[in-house]
Amino acid sequence: MTSLEVAAIYVAVNMLLLIYLALRVVSVRQSARVSVGTGGNETLELRTRVHGNATEYIPAMLVGLVVAALMGLPAWAIHVGGGLFTLGRVMHMIGMGGNILPLRAGGILLSWITMILVAGALLFHAFA
Repeated sequence: MTSLEVAAIYVAVNMLLLIYLALRVVSVRQSARVSVGTGGNETLELRTRVHGNATEYIPAMLVGLVVAALMGLPAWAIHVGGGLFTLGRVMHMIGMGGNILPLRAGGILLSWITMILVAGALLFHAFA
């Protein structure tokens, strides 16, 4: 499997994660009859933030993974970056949605560390 094919796996999985989170928001919007904003609905507020948080981090990381693959980083490195980042996003989603602070914090920390490592690899390979 090529590095770009490996990156495609994580792009697809994270896209599906975003759709799943969006569907969770839509389901509450429909049941609460709230079209814009949260209407004071705590569940909608939480689900909107979980989805919003994912949309704040996932796109940049996916661009980083694809660029890393295009720059020739090995498939195993793309697996490590994509796998750890995706695990971090799932941990954060579960932790934030269930108010489990250690899981939420661990998820964001894993996401940040992975993003820093991928950014570092991109910079290293760009200047090497």
